[in-house]
Parts: sequence; C-alpha cells; structure tokens
Amino acid sequence: MAPAHLRSPPQAPPVFTATAQSIVADAERLIRTARAVQDKVVAENDNQLALESHIIGFYQAVSTDQKLRDASSKAEEIMDEFFIESVMRDDVFSLVDAVLKKNETLDPESRRLLEKEHKDYVRNGLGLPAGPQRARFKEIKKRLSQLSIEFQKTLNEENGGIWFTPEQLDGVPEDVLSSLKKGEGENAGKLWLTFKYPDLIPTMKYATNPDTRRHVMVANENKCNQNVPLFRETIILRDEAARLLGYPNHAAFRIEDKMAKTPETVDKFLGDLRTRLADGGRREVQKLLALKKETEPNADGRYYLWDHRFYDRLMLEREYSLDQQVIAEYFPLQTTIEGMLKIFEELFGLEFVEIVDEDRAAVAPTGNGKDIVWHEDVQVFSVWNDEGEGSGFVGYLYLDLFPRDGKYGHAANFNLQPGFIDADGKRRFPATALVCNFTKPTPKKPSLLKHDEVTTLFHELGHGIHDLVSRTTYSRFHGTSTVRDFVEAPSQMLENWCWTPSQLRSLSRHYSTLSPEYLAGWQEAQQARSGGKTATGPPSERIPDDVIENLIRTKHVNDALFNLRQLHFGIFDMTIHEPKSHADIEALPISATYNRLRQEITEMHGMEALGGGDEWGHGEATFGHLMGGYDAGYYGYLSSQVYSTDMFYTIFKNDPMNKAAGRRYRYQVLEKGGSQDEMQTLTEFLGREPSTDAFYKDLGLA
Repeated sequence: MAPAHLRSPPQAPPVFTATAQSIVADAERLIRTARAVQDKVVAENDNQLALESHIIGFYQAVSTDQKLRDASSKAEEIMDEFFIESVMRDDVFSLVDAVLKKNETLDPESRRLLEKEHKDYVRNGLGLPAGPQRARFKEIKKRLSQLSIEFQKTLNEENGGIWFTPEQLDGVPEDVLSSLKKGEGENAGKLWLTFKYPDLIPTMKYATNPDTRRHVMVANENKCNQNVPLFRETIILRDEAARLLGYPNHAAFRIEDKMAKTPETVDKFLGDLRTRLADGGRREVQKLLALKKETEPNADGRYYLWDHRFYDRLMLEREYSLDQQVIAEYFPLQTTIEGMLKIFEELFGLEFVEIVDEDRAAVAPTGNGKDIVWHEDVQVFSVWNDEGEGSGFVGYLYLDLFPRDGKYGHAANFNLQPGFIDADGKRRFPATALVCNFTKPTPKKPSLLKHDEVTTLFHELGHGIHDLVSRTTYSRFHGTSTVRDFVEAPSQMLENWCWTPSQLRSLSRHYSTLSPEYLAGWQEAQQARSGGKTATGPPSERIPDDVIENLIRTKHVNDALFNLRQLHFGIFDMTIHEPKSHADIEALPISATYNRLRQEITEMHGMEALGGGDEWGHGEATFGHLMGGYDAGYYGYLSSQVYSTDMFYTIFKNDPMNKAAGRRYRYQVLEKGGSQDEMQTLTEFLGREPSTDAFYKDLGLA
C-alpha cells in the first residue's frame, strides 16, 4: 500500500476501455472537434488532440483483440488523413505566415513553435502552387500514411515459426525449450519455435547445429515478405514527394531539420566511422573464424551471419569465463526493475509508487481498477518528485513486459499522453509506457534477464524518464519529441550505468533468494547440470565481484562488428534515400542492396555465398524503424552515441550517482525536451560544444 500522500494523484490516469466500435468513433469525434476549432478561429488544437490520439493508435501495438487492433489501425489512418489535411490548409497557413511576419516578441518556446509550424506548412506542400502538383503531393502523403500503418500491422501480427525436433535444438537452454509449444499429429515430438525475441535470440546464441541457426535466420529474414512491395512503394513515393518540393532527394528533405543539417555531413560521419572500424572488424571475424574452425573442422572456411551470435557467445564463455545463463540468474526482472527505479529516484529526485489492488480502483475515473491498464500483465506506477524536489506529481509509468500474440515485437517506449500547459494555465501530466518482450516467469523460475536485456530495459526506461520529467509549454516539444539524431542520446547515456560495478551489484539479486520455490527450482537445475550431484550451497545473493569484472572486460569484445552492423543499417538507409535520380530509385533492387551492403560492411556471408542469390532475404521488410520515423535518420543511433558518450565521460564517469549532476542533467537536458535547439541543450550541459573524442576513445579508435 502506498503512503497516504502518494495515493491521490492530482490527475487520473488514462483509461483503456475502447472497443472496436468506439475507437473509430472516438477518432472521428476528435477530428470533428479539431476541425470546428480550425474553421472557427483558424488555430491549432495539438495539445488536446494528443491526449487521446496517442492512445487510440497505441491499441494496435498491445491489444489482444484482433478487431480492436484493426480498428486502432483504421482510426490511425483516419487521424493521419486529417493531420495531412490540416497542414495543407491555406487559411491556417495564411494566419501563421502573418503572425511570423509581424515578428512580435515571444518567449523562446513560443517562437520555436511558430517557426516550426510555419516550416511544417511549407514542407507539407503549401510552398507548391495550388493545382496538380499540390494535389499529387497530398495524394502521396496519404498513401505513405497507409503504407506505414499496413507495414507495422504486418510486423505486429506476425506469428510464424518453425517446427524442430529436440535434437535440432540441441544446446538451446532448457527453460527456452520447456516454454515452446509441443507438436501434435504430424508434428508430434516436435517443438514450435517462433520468431519472438525470447525464442529467437537464445536459439541463435546456443543452438549447436549450424543448419538450425541458418534455417532460423533465413526464415526470420523472410517472415514478413508481404511488406516487400510496401517498402519499395514507400521509398519511391518519398523520393517523388521530396523532388516535388524542390529537394534533390528524400534524405536532403529529412535531414534539413536535424542536427546534421545535410546528407553530406551524415555520409562523411558514416564513411569515417566505417574506415576506422574496418580493420577491427576484419580482425574480429578472423578470430571468430578460428574458433569456428576449431569447433566445426569440416566447415567451408566462411563466417556466416547465422554463426555470429553463437561464436560471439562461445568466445565470451571460453576466453572470459562469461556464462550469460549464470549472469541472468542474478537479474530477475522484477527486482531488476526495482533496482533501476531506485537509481532513477536517487539520481533525479523521483519516487515511483506502484498502483495495485484497491488503489487502482481509487484512481480510476470509472471506479474500475481494470480500466487503467490494457492487459492484466501491465504494471502502472504513479511518479512523484521526492521531498527535496518539492513532492509534486510527475506522471504515470506503465510496464508491459511479456510477449503475446498481436503485440509489438521489439522493445520501445510509447508516449500515451504528453505533458503541456493547458488553456487555463494548468499543467497536464504525462503518461508513458514501456512495451518489451522478455521471457515469461514459470513456477520454478522468474523472468531472468541476460545482461544485454538489462541494458535494453535501462535504455527504454531512460526514454520513459525523459518522457516523464519533461516540462514544456507545448505538447509538440514534450519529452522525446526532439530531432531524431539526438533522441537516443539521453537513453544511450544511461546505458553506461549497466557497465558500472557498483550499479550492477545494486541491481542484482540471485533469483533463488526470492522464494523457497525458486530455491528448489535452482537446486533442481544445478543437479541436472552437474549430472545428479546435489548443489554444494546457495549462491551469493549479489552478483560476485569476479563475475562483474569479467563482464566489464567484455564491453568492447567484438564491438567493431556490432558497430559495423549499425553502420549497415545506417548506410542502407542513406543509400535508398539519396538516389541520384528518380529513375535510379525506381530501378534499385532494394533487397539485393540490403544484403550486398551487409556482406560488404560486416564481411559476414549470407545465403549468397551458398548460391542463394542476392535476393535470398528481405530484411528491409522487417525494418520498422525506416517506416516509422527513422527514415534518413537511422544514423542517429550512431551520432547520438557520440553525444551520449561525451556527456557520460565529461559529467558522470568519475561519479555516476552524483546527485547534483543527476539533477542538472534532469533540468538542463531531459526537462527541455525539444523546446530549444538540441545543440544548445548539449552545449549548455557540457559547458562547450560536443566532441567525438570520448566516442572514439571508448571504442578504442582514438
């Protein structure tokens, strides 16, 4: 039970009571209201729209009801069409243009809003003469919205997999195998392996049969091939739209408003990094290939894409005594979350209060506690400032952590309701959700996180904290609503806490210490692992120092290959979005380009080396980032890493839990959201312009 003063938030949480019928009606109601406002006073209504529109679109990522997911997708399409219509209204643009030309004195955030709104109208076709060109541009925008929604729906609905015999899955951890669906009839004796992360990643890391790994990899690359034509049409339409507006290509159009400003800056950054990483990548492949030859003496001498997770893991075990299965025992999901929230509490001056049982009914506007979550697995927290920060309410945090049919398949943070100042001058508080896919708990074992999953959770929680503590006047600039080549930096910076010994120790707690049932389960697993011998004694409650030391030694093992993989995504993104001519993009073989670039950049082979041709896989058909806002922006993961490493080395490396530094980071970086130029935010926090020195030093490339 929460303390009395933390049981009554000043704002009720949102409710999740939509039906397939109501959700489209709600979208149409919002649009009617907004259109009436626009018609009457020729003004925007962004803040109020955002309170409901984000949730209406959210159902398609999390609902278990197929009809509700379909309705959510339809509602999002309706809303997108309205937004396109809104930013192409001449009457609204005329007013915005007139206000801008008046050049009246405004506060900095209002001035930024006015300038960005004005530019949005121009970038959405109102710089084009009325007539066929503008009509074509509007037609393209509507079609692009439909393509994006359909593409993401295919990803969310994907439920494929492969039947394997237990022998084919030799080496895969028993807790994974025991969770797989058992076959019947013609598949009796087989196990159904899905492409969801809790099945896919352990199989690629542990399956000893290379044919199994190859089969899984190729099938995973082809699991959403109905998206292939959607992706192609999207790339071609984006290029046409950019050229209609007078840009040489879509990349020039998209990057103009980012920190990089021009595609040339991005290409130079990616090219320089590729040059610096190339030798290291080759050395890493040769070392891994030597390990493969030792393990598979009859192999053909090539290092394949489906080899990498397996031999990367094997190298860590053999050369660094690093057993990720043992490490995971120290990171049960719920205690790890508690530890992370404590870090954020201490660093940023926050309090997280889980809303459970009767407290849910007490805060629910409907009086029904079930209405404030969308699924029974979801946890919800009210978030407050601690006493030192004034004890005020901050917002709501939701955690939706386990896979299920129809759910978004990766890990992401979704803003449900932004924060802003309403028309009466009162603050509206944000609500934000982490949607992840970790292994479900069993009676004998809780959900356990590998170290990379700990880092993923911390990263996404970082986005959630950014969303929660932001305090902007306008919803447009709230939280993570920054330029794409900065948005990852705050969360990437926080990942460093997952490589800090004191924080790893504080986050850890061996799962066998959580309950007698878990202790019995651990002892049983130990007996099975040791051939029937009884466990000599319980493990230490906290992760041992020597294990932490070994883990930290591995931070940059095979790091060149990891970053070359990111470079492949970034360079592919730029390649398809900056063709020399429209005819070039129409003729470009997109899947072949994706596969060829991956082989050239990472120097790992795919099926093309076995006679499968360049079109053997269609990875672009599962590349949701490029359809969901990271187009001509995937480089932002790498450029944000430059900023995040600079911030950590400069401010936090010597004392990661420095409260004064944490508060300054909260108020100078996170609170600002996108309300001021991101370079100004960085420069003010660092006390100087950002530098690449720490980034290259951290990678060992200085």
